[in-house]
Amino acid sequence: MAKKIEAPITANVWKVLKKEGDHVSEGELVVILESMKMEIPVESPYNGKILKLYIQEGGAVTEGDLIAEIE
Repeated sequence: MAKKIEAPITANVWKVLKKEGDHVSEGELVVILESMKMEIPVESPYNGKILKLYIQEGGAVTEGDLIAEIE
């Protein structure tokens, strides 16, 4: 079963650092969000492979939105 990474806050997607198929380690940055001129780094809480990204640079997320699924 895939593990999920969710947006911690409502923000704009400033920089996507990983792509589908990339392997990530626990604590590794996946995306950087921007809210009120502050950068919010989003780290992977798991080790694994990114199965699906649900965001893109320049987009927006609401708190709880799905950012990625990790296998």
